[in-house]
Amino acid sequence: MSALRKVLVVDDDPVVGMSFKRVLSGKGYVVITAENGYEGLAKLQDEKFDLVFTDLRMPGLTGLDVAERVKARQPWMPVVIVTGYGSKTSEDRARAAGVSGFLNKPLSPEMIEESTERALSGPAPTAVMQPEVQAAAPAAHAEPEPEKKRNLFVNMALFLSAPFIGLLYAVLLPFVGMGMLAWAAFKAIRAPKQAAQEPDSPVAIE
Repeated sequence: MSALRKVLVVDDDPVVGMSFKRVLSGKGYVVITAENGYEGLAKLQDEKFDLVFTDLRMPGLTGLDVAERVKARQPWMPVVIVTGYGSKTSEDRARAAGVSGFLNKPLSPEMIEESTERALSGPAPTAVMQPEVQAAAPAAHAEPEPEKKRNLFVNMALFLSAPFIGLLYAVLLPFVGMGMLAWAAFKAIRAPKQAAQEPDSPVAIE
């Protein structure tokens, strides 16, 4: 691992930048921090970096804005989105920009180290991609969708059927109880009648 590998962390929370420095400095990285998107883009113009981490929600330029501008100027640069407020819309926009991955808060040292190694070891996109590569990239991302939809359908079916099963028990249980009460009442009413119909025992006459 060469100490020349430089990582830029763009986040308005200084604690996040310190966390990256604490974890990666001992692993042979030089970590530079920026407090907002404008400062981060300025440092990218002045220095050469190997990887950019950017927070999603920041005042001024958002992490998506930073990612899109970085990828437009340096398409080969790996960019990782750091967020605690991810959404499907922001994820789709980030993937369309060509980000390398997502890192969800709260962060752990293992998450930071693994995400850094994965982003730097992954295939770096070239400035000009072949048409077939561009067409294959979305397809590769969309490949697990059928399995995801199937699992979602099964979970939804189980979730929706559970109340009906409980409702069935709730509906049948009173009928069972009423049947038992009716049978007990019937026996209680019939018992005196049977006793009245039985002949009286003969009385001894002295």
